[in-house]
Amino acid sequence: MKLKLIALSFFLFSSIISSAQATRWQQAMSCEMDIEMDVETHKFTGTQKLVYTNNSPDDLDQVFYYLFFNAFQPGSMMDVRSRTIEDPDSRVGDRISQLDESQQGFQNITSLKMDGVNVDFNVEGTVLEVNLPKTLKSGKKATFEMVFDAQVPIQIRRSGRQNTEGIRYSMTQWFPKMCEYDCMGWHAVPYVGREFHGVWGDFMVNITIDASYLIGATGVLQNPDEIGHGYSSKDIEHEAGTTNTWKFKAENVIDFAWAADADYIHETAQVENGPLLHFFHQDDEEINENWKELKDYSVKAMEFFSDNYGKYPYTQYTIIQGGDGGMEYPMITLITGKRSIGSLVGVTAHEMAHSWFQGLLATNESLYEWMDEGFTTFASGECMTHLYGDDGTPNNYRSLQGYIRLANSGVEEPMSTHADHYATNYAYGSAAYSKGSVFLNQLRYIVGEENFRAGMMEYFNTWAFHHPNPNDFIRIFEKNSQLELDWYLQHFVNSTRKIDYGISAINGDDNSTTLTLERYELMPMPLDVVVTKKDGTVHMHNIPMVIM
Repeated sequence: MKLKLIALSFFLFSSIISSAQATRWQQAMSCEMDIEMDVETHKFTGTQKLVYTNNSPDDLDQVFYYLFFNAFQPGSMMDVRSRTIEDPDSRVGDRISQLDESQQGFQNITSLKMDGVNVDFNVEGTVLEVNLPKTLKSGKKATFEMVFDAQVPIQIRRSGRQNTEGIRYSMTQWFPKMCEYDCMGWHAVPYVGREFHGVWGDFMVNITIDASYLIGATGVLQNPDEIGHGYSSKDIEHEAGTTNTWKFKAENVIDFAWAADADYIHETAQVENGPLLHFFHQDDEEINENWKELKDYSVKAMEFFSDNYGKYPYTQYTIIQGGDGGMEYPMITLITGKRSIGSLVGVTAHEMAHSWFQGLLATNESLYEWMDEGFTTFASGECMTHLYGDDGTPNNYRSLQGYIRLANSGVEEPMSTHADHYATNYAYGSAAYSKGSVFLNQLRYIVGEENFRAGMMEYFNTWAFHHPNPNDFIRIFEKNSQLELDWYLQHFVNSTRKIDYGISAINGDDNSTTLTLERYELMPMPLDVVVTKKDGTVHMHNIPMVIM
C-alpha cells in the first residue's frame, strides 16, 4: 500500500503547557568591536575585546573561534563538499573554486591576548584553535583581545559583497566568533555553508565606513543624531569622501549581522506595544511599492507571532534587502527584495518567525535543525493564513506533501542526523523544513489544540535564551498533557519509520458493520476515526496507545 497518510492526514492536531524551569548552565560573553571598512578594496580591519565567562563546571585550557570567511577560498571544505555532493546548492556549485584572490574571503588574526598575555593559536580552515596560557577556571572570566583583518568575498552564500541584486555588503558570519561550549563540549565544526550556533552575549559594534552608505544591523543605533539617514528626524549632511562611525548595541543575542549600501531607502513602522520595524531596500521603481506594502504586513506578522509564540522582547527588528534568498539573524533578516508582494511577505514571515526559534530559543541548529527550520515553517504557515485568510487548504499541507515525497524517495535519513552530515541536500532540506513542520502538526494531533497552543507558549517562556534540545521541548508537553511522548520523539526523529494506517476489511450485516484497521508501516500513532451513519449523524472514535 502506498504511503498516503504518513502524517495522519485526518489533519487533526493539538498541544500543551509546562511549568519546567530552564536551570541548565551556559556560557556568557560581552563583545566590543571596532571595524574600519575600505569600500574600494572590500577589506576591513578590526579589533575585538571579548569578556568570556566560564559558567561550566569544567576548567578550560582551550577556546575556539569561527573564521567563516575562510570558507570562500578554493579548496576549502565548503568548496570541496559543494563540488562532490550529489545535489549541490545551485547558488554555490563550483563557484568558490573559480574565485580569484581579489574575490575570495579571508580572516587573518594578527594578534590575540588573554588577560594581556599573548596566546598561541592555530588556524584550521574556518576554525581558530586557541591554546590558553593559563587555565580558565570554572566560574571565572577572561578577557580576549584580538586584532584582525579580513576581505569580504563575492557574495555566493549568505554573506558577501555585490549580491545578484547589487547590494554592496551583506555582512553575516563576518567576524571571528567565539564557538559555543556546553554540556556536550565544544561546538567547533568546520563551516560548510549550513547551520550556526552561538554564545549568548552583549555586543557593542562600531563600524566606520564611507559616509554615503546606509547600514542596517543587529541591535540599536546609539548615535542616530550623528548619523541621520532615517534614524533621526534631523537632516544631516555628510560630505563626500568622509566617513561615518555607526555605533550599534545589542543585548542578549547570539550573533551580530549588518548590511550596507549607498542606494538604500530607510523606512520604519511601529508595532503597537512592540518593536519599531526598520526597512532597508534599494530605491527601485520596480520594488518600491511592494516594500511600502510590506510594512503593514510585517507589523501584523510581528503581532501574530508575539500573540501566539511569545512576546518579542527587543525594541527593534530590521528587514533588509541583501543576501541570496532569506536568512535570519538576531533582530534582523536579510532577504532578496525583487519579488512580488506575495513572495516578499512570505519570505519575511518565514524569516521573522526565525526570531523565535533561532534568535530567542536558539536551539543548536547543527544538531537539531528541524527544531528551527521545521518549527519556523509551521509558524510562518500559520502567519500567512492569518494575513491572507483561510483558502480551505489545511495549514502545513505543503510540508506534508514534501515529507511524503521524502519518505517515498529512498534517501530519507533520520532528523537526528547532524545538519552537515546528510548525504544529500534534498534529504537535509526536506527533513529540516517539511518533516520538522509535520512533527509539530502531528504533536498537535496527539495532544489536542488547546494543549498545543499552551505548550508552544510555555516552551518559549521556559526556554527562551537557554538553547533547548528535543528532550526539553517534549518534556514541556508531557508534563502538561499527562501523556508519555518519548515514543513519538524516538520514532519520528531518531528513525525513518513511517506512519501508515488503513482499513483492511469491512464486514457487516443488516444490524452492524465491522471495520478492521491495520498498521502497514512500523511507526505507531493514536487514531481518530470518524464514522458517518446513513442518517447523517457523525461519531468520533479515539483509539489511544498503551505507551501513551
